[in-house]
Amino acid sequence: MENNKPIVEIRDLHVQFHSDDAVIHAVNGVDLTIREGETLGLVGETGAGKTTIARAILGIVAKPQGEITQGEIFFEGQDILKLHEKDMRSLRGNQIAMIFQDPMTALNPIERVGEQIEEAIGLHNDISHAEAIERAMQMLELVGIPRERYFEYPHQFSGGMKQRVVIAMALACNPKLLLADEPTTALDVTIQAQVLKMMRELKEKLNTAVLMITHDLGVVASICQKVAVIYAGEIVEYGTLEQIFDHPTHPYTLGLFGSLPKLDSTEKRLKPIRGMMPDPTIEIQGCKFADRCEYATEECRARHPEIYTTPDGHQIRCLRAGKEGA
Repeated sequence: MENNKPIVEIRDLHVQFHSDDAVIHAVNGVDLTIREGETLGLVGETGAGKTTIARAILGIVAKPQGEITQGEIFFEGQDILKLHEKDMRSLRGNQIAMIFQDPMTALNPIERVGEQIEEAIGLHNDISHAEAIERAMQMLELVGIPRERYFEYPHQFSGGMKQRVVIAMALACNPKLLLADEPTTALDVTIQAQVLKMMRELKEKLNTAVLMITHDLGVVASICQKVAVIYAGEIVEYGTLEQIFDHPTHPYTLGLFGSLPKLDSTEKRLKPIRGMMPDPTIEIQGCKFADRCEYATEECRARHPEIYTTPDGHQIRCLRAGKEGA
């Protein structure tokens, strides 16, 4: 996997949102790389900046409130932040596609589901209307929906089936990069397992790179090769699936694992991470996790930690990282 060339490289990305009386610092200096055929899990609490990163890649950060103030996003070597909107439209849905968290916000309730898939195909491919319809029917079959349901409306589908339709729409043009924004959050565990299995098979079949946005570590374990843990708009830990799951190092990552129920544990209560994420309108000089961290010192509150990289490429944003006994 490491020999595969990068599909997307994010360098020092900063995204802000402006309200009447404050500036919200949503993403603060994020660096990420996703390679061909690789699935990167982006894990963190609600409000950590996960969806904002995906929207920045797709070029749909809400304007004029939202603004990318700094950074570069290279897609196949081209800085897409410098592209004209017309050029970005040719990439969206074609080379880069997104599965949104709530399928009902991505589907038009008054259009047949097949027509919505066919529209995406016809927009990016020089084919006849009949060929686009046939390909849309094939995409429905690819995600386990009979082609006869092409003519039905979103309200005639269950939640899991609607999510499959959204996945079919996202994969209709064989994108090189798929941004999956918590695609299984609203599904029950049985349907969730089916959707994840289907996404894994489709990814392998089409060699699509995937950014899997989630707060569910179980989803990460089942589909991802790399993991990035994000907190308050910053990547605090990054590594392979084995590095993060077998050797979690950042106190926030340890807290995420510590708050999970364990079948072999005798503990009667879960151990949550105390406190809340810091106010994103306030710029913090030191470590953003310091007020919730049991290891925090005065140095942590005074000095912003840089990324520490181990010899095997495991990255941790913590002043304790690399120190003996940490």
